[in-house]
Amino acid sequence: MTGKRVAVLGAGAIGVCVALYLQRAGHDVVLVDQDEPGNGCTFGNAGLIQCASVVPVATPGIVRAVPRMLLDRTQPLHIRWRYLPSLAPYLLHFLRESRLSRVAANARALASIVPRAYDDYLPLIEAAGIGAMVRPSGELHVFETDAAFAAAKAGGFAIRRAHGVRVEELDGDAVRDLEPNLSPTVRHGLFLPDCYQTVNPRRFVAALCASFVASGGEFRRARVDDVEARNGGGVRIVTQGGNIEAATAVLAFGAFSGPLAKRLGTRVRLNSERGYHIMLPQPGVTLNRTVVSGEYRFALAPIDGNVRITGAAELARVGAPPDYSRARRLLPLARHLLPGLDDAGQTLWMGHRPSTPDSLPLLGRTRANPDVVFAFGHNHSGLTLGGTTGRLIADLVGGRAASVDLTPFSPTRFHD
Repeated sequence: MTGKRVAVLGAGAIGVCVALYLQRAGHDVVLVDQDEPGNGCTFGNAGLIQCASVVPVATPGIVRAVPRMLLDRTQPLHIRWRYLPSLAPYLLHFLRESRLSRVAANARALASIVPRAYDDYLPLIEAAGIGAMVRPSGELHVFETDAAFAAAKAGGFAIRRAHGVRVEELDGDAVRDLEPNLSPTVRHGLFLPDCYQTVNPRRFVAALCASFVASGGEFRRARVDDVEARNGGGVRIVTQGGNIEAATAVLAFGAFSGPLAKRLGTRVRLNSERGYHIMLPQPGVTLNRTVVSGEYRFALAPIDGNVRITGAAELARVGAPPDYSRARRLLPLARHLLPGLDDAGQTLWMGHRPSTPDSLPLLGRTRANPDVVFAFGHNHSGLTLGGTTGRLIADLVGGRAASVDLTPFSPTRFHD
């Protein structure tokens, strides 16, 4: 072993891939999480590696939508009134990022890392022998009205095309050729061919972690209480199961990274965008790929032969109780889009997406402690950007020049 002792904190898609790329670079890596790999936010998403996801959440129309987010609980993104005072600083930054100049800059930054996402996963998938767990599927956005179709083409899909993302326009018949069980009310489709479906995001990440351990890595299940600077360099990871000494720590706890970042001397603009899903184990109909409703902004995803309905989200503090009515409201919409859908045996889930105002992750060393590297804040793209983040962080820890400009992802960008 010729590299450093590195502790990676967090065993979601980001942390596991960072650990794997550090291991491949010759470092002695310990991966730490209080839960099993892939059981956090990774557990509940649609399972897509979305190589077309270059559109930031904050866009010019978001300003007009804020009153509806506050007043209408059926909106795709809802803001809980009682938490508005604590959310205000984040929301102000979020609104600033909706200016055209900032949207363009943020889309450019996303386009520098997102399209390569699957290619950066490939070495890890091949080494783990799990090629059967991910397949090229594309992502299908469907529209029942001409107005929603036109708005999508002029909005987010125009941004995608401007950054070289392949987009195919389909009529209703072509949509149903791809997904025969969809409603006859679907009139249009926009297909993103360069997306990849995992069979199950939790199992996919767990299999990658098993590959890390089989190659000599250490996974330690423990709660991390603190990260301390050591005299003479390096860090001490304080856990309830004992301390871990390392030359470098990588903070990858997703939405839960903020308190540790603050104790390390860096305040970050990070918030929990709480995502919900409904899992239907006996759906009665099949899907070949993830389908997104253009009108109602929810997704239907095939997960292990089941159908997962995702898309309801809200802004609230991390510890706020879940509001599962956010997920249940999607059921009648899903039945309309996918007639015959059976909701027997449904299960509900809520998780915390680590969201930043500009939709960009925080990647890089901190000024307060250069032995700590941030790798969190991936918004809706944690699974997508696992491999890419792993490669970039391994280059950073190893002192190699990054393959992309990391300036837009600086952990201190909101304070510079």
